[in-house]
Amino acid sequence: MRNGGSDQLSRAMGRSFPEFLFRLGEHCIGLLVHAIWLPATCPKLSPDAVVHICPSVGWLLCIAGTVGVAAVTAGPGVTNTVTAVKNAQMAESPVLLIGGAAATLQKGRGALQDIEQLCLFKPLCKFCASVRTVRDIVPTLRRAIAAAQFGTPGPVFVEFPIDVLYPYYLVEKELSFKETPRGLLGGVINWYLGNHLRNLYAGAWETRDFSPLPVQVPQATAEQVQQCVELVSRAKKPVMLLGSQVTLPPTPVEKLREALEALGIPCFLGGMARGMLGRDSPLHIRQNRREVLKEADLVILAGTVCDFRLSYGCVLSRRSIVIAINRDRAQMLRNSDVFWKPRVAIQGDAGSFLLSLSQGLKSYSPPQDWATSLKDGDQRKEKANREKSKEPTEQHLNPLKLLHHVDNLLPENSLLVLDGGDFVGSAAYIVRPWGPLRWLDPGAFGTLGVGGGFALGAKLCRPDSEVWILYGDGSLGYSIMEFDTFVRHKTPVIALVGNDACWSQISREQVPLLGSNVACGLAYVDYHLVAEGLGGKGFLLSRQDEACMDNIVQAAQEACREGHPTLINALIGRTSFREGSISV
Repeated sequence: MRNGGSDQLSRAMGRSFPEFLFRLGEHCIGLLVHAIWLPATCPKLSPDAVVHICPSVGWLLCIAGTVGVAAVTAGPGVTNTVTAVKNAQMAESPVLLIGGAAATLQKGRGALQDIEQLCLFKPLCKFCASVRTVRDIVPTLRRAIAAAQFGTPGPVFVEFPIDVLYPYYLVEKELSFKETPRGLLGGVINWYLGNHLRNLYAGAWETRDFSPLPVQVPQATAEQVQQCVELVSRAKKPVMLLGSQVTLPPTPVEKLREALEALGIPCFLGGMARGMLGRDSPLHIRQNRREVLKEADLVILAGTVCDFRLSYGCVLSRRSIVIAINRDRAQMLRNSDVFWKPRVAIQGDAGSFLLSLSQGLKSYSPPQDWATSLKDGDQRKEKANREKSKEPTEQHLNPLKLLHHVDNLLPENSLLVLDGGDFVGSAAYIVRPWGPLRWLDPGAFGTLGVGGGFALGAKLCRPDSEVWILYGDGSLGYSIMEFDTFVRHKTPVIALVGNDACWSQISREQVPLLGSNVACGLAYVDYHLVAEGLGGKGFLLSRQDEACMDNIVQAAQEACREGHPTLINALIGRTSFREGSISV
């Protein structure tokens, strides 16, 4: 039997993709049937969760030179992924979104779920295409996969009309040829349909090159590296800010860690770079960033962007020498010449640059008193945070105390997914990942609801890891139903819900400014019972359980090791920690 485009699509994926394909909907069923070419697991999820998985898969698997893949049905299946695709764009995650579409002859004729889809994704994706013939499938996919990884990684979108994916004999049958057409018009229609069918499958079974196209990564020049070597060698108070880009290929994270330790420059770590230096490195500074940046005489922004997270560059001192390295020129120069100005701006790979910088500074030793003073300030701040965790709350548990206990119980193979506002913001100050690529948060887009998808992708890619989701009770509502997916696909994870019955991140700003808590209040819902109703294990953690907090957390860990998706519903009170913190 001559197969249609699904056959070629599956073969192309078998040469380029990881073992997981995330899908939703009927337009992609042909692809699934022919996925025998893939050793694929094909979880069926909500459209938003389908693509939210892929940034986590993309980041964790891009180290192996591949991308995250999602396939969704046409129309609402595609439109429901827009937020997730934007999140992937801002997270610089290599994702291929495959979208179904109405049959080529039915486009624009009012077919089910027929809308113009490419215009939705052109502002969001590095590459968009609609495949109109079977012969175009493989070359289009090869270009899309390369584009997702080229330069700054990001999402790509390829649309497949349903007839392009179906076998020849089925499409021929659906076109309803008449053996003896009546009149001139009938003959013309028969001719037109036959010509369309022949063009649809022309060249479809010719030999194809399924191998991935080469991916180019921008690199700093030797002259740029030497200029930075000279600047760093003269610095008395240098500091580095590392973003997720430093974890991208071609630089292995282990080599990068060695280079950072050889440089000896104090570092702030963000995004997927969290954990790069382990949990207790003397070079890793976690607190007092604003004060440190005002005092530093040299700042290296390695994959870090001067957006709202760095107060648009206002936290940088005008007296500091700033070296910016980023694969994306627009991101590298964000808000420059307004609030800050780089002395050296390099469009290139941050990880490779840091390796070259380390090699050029082999005889360099930064002033130890600077690093020591920063670490001392770091420890004083963390001690103050621990003291605050001992303060009683009006009701329920102190969230800081809870997070300190969880941090102490995390095993070395743990991987953390963060999905929330206030509770997650507090966790960022307290909970420490054991290594790089072990921290997944909503990113610069601040997308609530990523937790279920991120955790599923993380667990599938790292099956030996203990995957945790730290949820706010507001964000949990977006993806708690994925506990059904966790159970069906035997992907045990642990969800910790900071349940304070409030949209606290909003309330922090709204109440002081407007004097009202309207629309911020939630209820102390029995989320642990919801998890149990979906087939998982649920635990309630309240003030009455404070003395045995560790025992309950360890029981949840044991249930997870036994193969049960687990949820800890922690009832928490409110503290003054992070008071006044507003992100706009």
